[in-house]
Amino acid sequence: MKSYFRKEIDAIAGYTPGEQPKMANLIKLNTNENPYPPSPQVLEVLRNFDPARLRRYPDPTADELRDLFAASVDMKRENVIIGNGSDDLLTMIFRAFTSPELPVAIFEPTYSLYPVLAAMQGAKVIKIALDPTDFSYPDDAVQKAGNANLLIITRPNAPTGNCASRELVRNICRDFDGIVLIDEAYSDFAPDNCADLAAKFDNVLVMRTFSKGSSMAGLRLGYAFGSENLISGLMKLKDSYNADMLSQELAKANFLDAEYREKCVAQIIADRDKLAAGLNKLGFKVIPSAANFLFAAPPDGDGEKCFTFLRERAVIVRYFPGEVTGSYLRITIGTPAENERLLAVLQERFSK
Repeated sequence: MKSYFRKEIDAIAGYTPGEQPKMANLIKLNTNENPYPPSPQVLEVLRNFDPARLRRYPDPTADELRDLFAASVDMKRENVIIGNGSDDLLTMIFRAFTSPELPVAIFEPTYSLYPVLAAMQGAKVIKIALDPTDFSYPDDAVQKAGNANLLIITRPNAPTGNCASRELVRNICRDFDGIVLIDEAYSDFAPDNCADLAAKFDNVLVMRTFSKGSSMAGLRLGYAFGSENLISGLMKLKDSYNADMLSQELAKANFLDAEYREKCVAQIIADRDKLAAGLNKLGFKVIPSAANFLFAAPPDGDGEKCFTFLRERAVIVRYFPGEVTGSYLRITIGTPAENERLLAVLQERFSK
């Protein structure tokens, strides 16, 4: 049958999102969702929102949100762009900075959407391997990135959960002759972040999302910081109304309730450390995490078999096939009860 698609589209398999299974008594720990609801202020906005407003278009550039986010990092509105989730921003960034003549460099393993977006652009992907034992970052990343026009640092990294040091990231931003994107989807759970580097370097973008620390994965809202030149260029590529009216209102309410958000994040960090200790006790190799998940290898090193064992007992985690990643499971931090249930099921298989 004749294809009407570009050859790049025919050639790709497409991105596979995390499974959203429908099971009785399910413990869902596979997509790094926050186990706690968003701020109570979000419910207040929903209760009081006048649906008649929906006949109007939303603010196309979400300027109230841009002002809020900019003020939080001592920048200006012109330094911020809003997206329909981080993935929307990634699409803009790949369209802007990659092509058959402009490669992208990524660390490996990392977020599996990046190669798919590169393939859509017909762009070459230069993979820079992390250490296979502890997933630490190489000091010569800039050299290994070669002639890439875009270099992505996911910090904390997914699926491994570890962080490149700020010193290394700063050196990359300084030395790389291209755009550096620092994807901070999980930065709420980390001890530090790199927002200041977007203000310091003209070639740096720092991207964040409401899907993790802010408990609003269903809302689809993300934002990025960068120089006025980079942000104005990306504005040319965004959809006209890529953040709907209700999303803007709910995101504003949630963002302003920092006390509630920080309380939830602190609980997740404490539970992360407790779960890591429990997995270690069962003989798992656990990569130190700065995110809301753990990357952990079962005692026998067979991630796939452990994934299947858990799934058969209605506990869903994430498994990534591969020579290195296939030994591990990525486990989202759930509620204390969910984490205890996970450990109890694993105890059946790996008790010493």
